[in-house]
Amino acid sequence: MPARTLVPKLFDPVAFLPSDLFAAITDVRIERPAIVQEEAERRKRRSIPAPDGNLVILAADHPGRNVLNVKDDPLGMADRHAYLARILRVLTCPGIDGIMGTPDLIEDLLILTRLTKERGGASLLDDRLLVGCMNRGGLRGTAFEMEDTFTAFTTERMQALRMDGAKFMFRLDPADPASGRTILACADAVSQCVRADLTAFLEPLPVKRVRGMYVVQRTAQDLAGMVSVASAMGPSSLNTWLKIPSCQGLEKVARATTLPILILGGEVTGNPLPVLKDLQAALQAGPNIRGALIGRNVIFPGPDDPRAMAAAVAALVHDRSDVRGAQAVMVAERGKEPRLLP
Repeated sequence: MPARTLVPKLFDPVAFLPSDLFAAITDVRIERPAIVQEEAERRKRRSIPAPDGNLVILAADHPGRNVLNVKDDPLGMADRHAYLARILRVLTCPGIDGIMGTPDLIEDLLILTRLTKERGGASLLDDRLLVGCMNRGGLRGTAFEMEDTFTAFTTERMQALRMDGAKFMFRLDPADPASGRTILACADAVSQCVRADLTAFLEPLPVKRVRGMYVVQRTAQDLAGMVSVASAMGPSSLNTWLKIPSCQGLEKVARATTLPILILGGEVTGNPLPVLKDLQAALQAGPNIRGALIGRNVIFPGPDDPRAMAAAVAALVHDRSDVRGAQAVMVAERGKEPRLLP
C-alpha cells in the first residue's frame, strides 16, 4: 500500500490571530462596547462601491443559519477564533472589495479593528464594503426552513454603523407557502434599502425538497425565472445586485435581466481548482456578470492559504485572468505578508 502524501498546512489561524487578541473581544463586549460605534464612524468608506464595475465580496453569514460544517467536519465553522482568523487573512488581500456578515461577525471585526490599531496594526475595513445579512431565520434542517425570517441586521442598524449594503435571500419551493411569505419580506427589504440608500444584494434560489433536504435547482430555466422575479422586486431596481449559482446555460440566465450579477460559491470543495474553473466560465457568460459573493471556498480552501485563494478569485474578477494565471497568483501569494500585527 503506497504511503499517503501529506499536504503541508499553509495557514495557522492561531498564529495569525493571537489567542490573547481573540480573548480580548469578549472583554470589549463587556467593558467597552462603545468601541463598535466609534470604529464604525471612523471607518473610511468608498466613494464608489465598484470602481471598475466588478466586485469580490467575502460571504461570512453561514453560521447564523446553523450551517457549520466544512466538508466532513460538522463543526468546521463553529470555532470562532479560527473562523475570524481566516476572514481577517482574506481581508489582507487588496483585491477583496468587502465582507458580508451577520451583526455578531461585523461587530467582532469592528472590535478587532480597534484592538489591532491599539497594538500598532492597521484597519482591514477601510475602503471596503460592509454588507449586512438580514434574514437568517430559515435555519437549516428545520420544519420552518422556508420561512426565512429577518432575524439579523435591520436597515436602521446598518445606517447607524455607516454600512454600505444589505444581503437577503429567498428560496422558492413551489409546494411551500412559506416561500411566498419570504418573497414578500424580501420585496419589503428592497424598499427599505431604497429608502436607506443601501445597495441590495438579493439571492433568489429555486429549490426542491429531496430526502428531507432542500437542493438548489441549477437549471437555466429555474434560475432565469428566479432572476426575473428578483429583478422586479421593490419600488426600484437601480441599486440591486443579484447573487446566483452558476449552471449549464448560464448565458440564458444572464440575459433574463440587466441587473449586475455576482456568482455564489456553494458548498466547500477543499480544492481550489474546480472553484476557479467554475467562476472563470461564469464570468464569460454575460456582460452583466460582475464578480463573486463567495465565502466558504475562500475561507476554507483545503490546506491552502485563504489569502492566496482570495487573490486568485480577485485576479479572475478584476484582472480577467484565466485559471492558469489565477493559479500563478495563488502560488505567489501563499504565506505572503502582511501579518495582522507588526
